[in-house]
Amino acid sequence: MEEVTYQGLSFEPYIRREEIAKQVHRLAEEINRDYANEKPLFLCVLNGSFIFAADLFRACNLHDAEITFIRFKSYEGMSSTGEVREIMGLSEGIEGRDVLIVEDIIDSGVTAAQLRKELAKHNPKSVKMVSLLFKPEALSVGKAPEYVGFEIPNKFILGYGLDLDGLARNLADIYVLKEVKG
Repeated sequence: MEEVTYQGLSFEPYIRREEIAKQVHRLAEEINRDYANEKPLFLCVLNGSFIFAADLFRACNLHDAEITFIRFKSYEGMSSTGEVREIMGLSEGIEGRDVLIVEDIIDSGVTAAQLRKELAKHNPKSVKMVSLLFKPEALSVGKAPEYVGFEIPNKFILGYGLDLDGLARNLADIYVLKEVKG
């Protein structure tokens, strides 16, 4: 893995695709165990989590599981706007259902907390969150995800679905913003 550059910023390798795959399979095993004989609805939060959600959903062997998609926007460039906007809402009924929210990353927790609050209004059986990445030191609202692939420091990352203004989602590995020395 080599350094990559987007919008004049350099990013260095951080988590290799092989490590990502191991964590996806570990998370799938936990979900398979916890939801055996259940029919969970995987709720993929677009755009960032689509790659993770696809890999996770395929790795789970829950025959009656379903997947659907919603879209929120809270980032501009490299920072959160502090405002969460719903772009595409829930189209399935979730009353009495086990819902697994699939996120690429949880940092401040603002989007996750808002989503949990909105879903609760529809009387699901349960709502749990699975996130590939979690920044515990950045969490300021809500609670940690129930399922976490990697705990990472509060640094800007991209790749494997995570982006910089829509770019770099197609990178198979995860990269971190290179710190400028000097």
